[in-house]
Amino acid sequence: MRHNKKFNHLSRKKGHREALLSNLAISLIMHKRIFTTVAKAKALRVYAEPLITRSKSDDTSNRRLVFSYLQNKEAVKELFGVISEKVATRPGGYLRILKTGHRLGDNAEMAMIEFVDFNENALAEAETKKAGRTRRSRSKKAAPAAEAPKAEAPAAEAEAPAAE
Repeated sequence: MRHNKKFNHLSRKKGHREALLSNLAISLIMHKRIFTTVAKAKALRVYAEPLITRSKSDDTSNRRLVFSYLQNKEAVKELFGVISEKVATRPGGYLRILKTGHRLGDNAEMAMIEFVDFNENALAEAETKKAGRTRRSRSKKAAPAAEAPKAEAPAAEAEAPAAE
């Protein structure tokens, strides 16, 4: 029975799974975006987001705890330096998973996992995006107001030839 066994074991023993997730987290921190299978990406998100949350408060105990998971000084330095500055105001949801299709060899479903705050294209698109339209219908009061300028437009055209 699988009672209270909620995380994906990824068909690996405990030591192998921890090493895999640690290496994936190090690669993600160093490169800000990696391509992997969907199952590994979902497992990595559960593994890495608490570490990113720890990096928001930079003290010795948090650094030691994160280092115990990652075992890589450069990754810890990057996480507590560059990444923690970008995610300081975000209350959670630091990673984004985008499905990219299927792998040719074994048809495994592939995904890209990246930091939300490090995708410059998406950030620029969000800034230039206009206010969204409502999905609800407009009230009937707004409809006559839209027709009123149309009625005034021919009157303005009639006055224009007289002025010439």
